[in-house]
Amino acid sequence: WTPGGAASARAASLGWLPAASMVLNGAWLGITQAGWLWLSVLDIAALVLVLGVIAGRLASRRPDGAVEAVVLDGKFGLYLGWVTVATCANITAALVAQGADLGATGNAIAAVGVLAVAAGLGTVYMRRFGAAAWGVAAAMAWGLGWIALGRLTGAPASVTVGVAAALSAAVVLAALAWRRVRQPRPAVA
Repeated sequence: WTPGGAASARAASLGWLPAASMVLNGAWLGITQAGWLWLSVLDIAALVLVLGVIAGRLASRRPDGAVEAVVLDGKFGLYLGWVTVATCANITAALVAQGADLGATGNAIAAVGVLAVAAGLGTVYMRRFGAAAWGVAAAMAWGLGWIALGRLTGAPASVTVGVAAALSAAVVLAALAWRRVRQPRPAVA
C-alpha cells in the first residue's frame, strides 16, 4: 500500500492513494460512529474521488497479467463500486436524519433520482476504468440489488424504489456487457 512496496511500476504509479483510501475509510467508520452524518458524507465523497483517481491511473496502463488485473484492478474496482453505492446511501441517511421528508411520492421520486445518479456513475465507470470495470459493476450491481430486495420485501416498502434499484443494477451490468462487446480484441499470434 506504499509506493516503495509496489510490485510493479503500474502499482507504484498509485503513489500514496491506496494509503489515503485506507485512512479515509477508517475515518468514515469513526465519524459515523460519532453520529456526524454530514461530515461522513464529505469523507465518503473524498474516498470516492480517491478511488476514482486510482481506477483512472490503473486504466491508463494495461495490467502485467491476470494476477495484477485481479489483485489491483479487481480490488480497487470492487472498492469503488461499493463506495459509490454507499455514498448514495450515506447522503440519503444524512438527509433523512435532518428531517427531510417530501411525502411518500416526493421521497420515492428523490430515491429514484439518487438511483439514476448511481446508474449514471456506473455507466461512466464502465467507459473509463479498463480492467477495473468488472469489479465496479459487480459491487454496484450487488449493492443496488440489495436495495431493490430491501424495498420490495422489507420496510419501508416501495415497489417504485425497488424496481428503480433493480433497473439501476441492470443498467450497470448492461454497460459492462456493452464495454465487453465493444472492447477491441487482441490479435492472435
